[in-house]
Amino acid sequence: MKRSRALFARAQRVLVGGVNSPVRAFRAVGGTPVFAQRGSGARLIDADGKRYIDYCLSWGPLILGHAHRGVTRAAAAAAARGASFGAPTEGEVLLAEEIRRAYPSMERVRLTSSGTEAVMSALRVARAWTKRDCVIKFQGCYHGHADSLLVAAGSGALTLGRPDSAGVPEAWARTTIVLPYNDPAAVEAAFRKHGARIAALIVEPVVGNMGTVLPERGFLEALRRITKRHRALLVFDEVITGFRLGLGGAQERFAIEPDLTCLGKIVGGGFPIGAYGGRREVMELVAPLGPVYQAGTLSGNPVAVAAGLECLRTLRRTSPYARLESLTRRLARGLQQAADEAGVPARVQSTGSMFTLFFTSNAVRDYASAKTADTKRYARFFQAMLDAGVYLPPAQFEAAFLSAAHTPADIDRTIAAARRAFRHC
Repeated sequence: MKRSRALFARAQRVLVGGVNSPVRAFRAVGGTPVFAQRGSGARLIDADGKRYIDYCLSWGPLILGHAHRGVTRAAAAAAARGASFGAPTEGEVLLAEEIRRAYPSMERVRLTSSGTEAVMSALRVARAWTKRDCVIKFQGCYHGHADSLLVAAGSGALTLGRPDSAGVPEAWARTTIVLPYNDPAAVEAAFRKHGARIAALIVEPVVGNMGTVLPERGFLEALRRITKRHRALLVFDEVITGFRLGLGGAQERFAIEPDLTCLGKIVGGGFPIGAYGGRREVMELVAPLGPVYQAGTLSGNPVAVAAGLECLRTLRRTSPYARLESLTRRLARGLQQAADEAGVPARVQSTGSMFTLFFTSNAVRDYASAKTADTKRYARFFQAMLDAGVYLPPAQFEAAFLSAAHTPADIDRTIAAARRAFRHC
């Protein structure tokens, strides 16, 4: 990693912490960040030319793999026509139609430049629709870095939140209620206490931001039932699960229809994009039709739109989901067996093409149980796997992903590397 070390030293003189997003600094796992040079299929190639089997995949969006021929060709053709116009294009219409076809609950769509923007805007719409100010979120669920969502739980389960980041005003944090995931009783209690103020409940239907954590039976159904009863909006943050758990995401998989949905990641085929949408009458509160202001010069950027449209059309045409799920289950079983054979307390959780290896013997169902994982052991495992040419997320509490470019041989090689790594962690 000679070249990566040199680049990191240089980066720290001009970039904050040497990176443009905190987790890239590898502080949770030690060592030097891998500086990427290029990608091809399921492979990431670093600045020193070393090749890795990539399970990070740019944190999820590369469901077709790196540098997919159709996606890169579409993006290049769009860039040749013009990188940005600040004016409507046909591609925006086609992409929105493709999204609505997969997500019938999204009767009207607005494109943004990131998932953070999509979530921030959706919650603004929810507040305008209900004329209420509070939002419920769950511990361990990450919805971008908007101020009111960088909030930790208050001193009790039903109290309003407190800032979880410097620079977030107490007043903004007090508009957010933070509850434990997979606990419908806590949701009921929060609505009993604060129901007249709650505009929306936002949830990752399958959590990817404390590792892969699945909803327990009846949890999402309870959220839909409770929010309807109290006339609050249910918002699904499908920035990670959208088009990854199936063409219609988590809401198709679990047969739950939210009021608003937030998308990102895959929708741009690897390029920066986000989207939010929902019921027509709710979304028509957004300017220019209504009083909720939201704008962006690069929203619906033609290059990102072209890449995303090709990605979504390819997913619809090739339907890789059954194969992806089969490979993910095979990998999860292999990792679990390797850990058990080595006597290492570990729990592999997966769904669709998402998985996480938690270094804990506990079932992980919420933030509290996720935090029982041994992060130091994960760091040692991560470095051993990196040395073996396997690139995992550089943090215990992040989901890993498969792409359509991964092969059974990649899975077998990864499991073999894990067997060796478990002996040293």
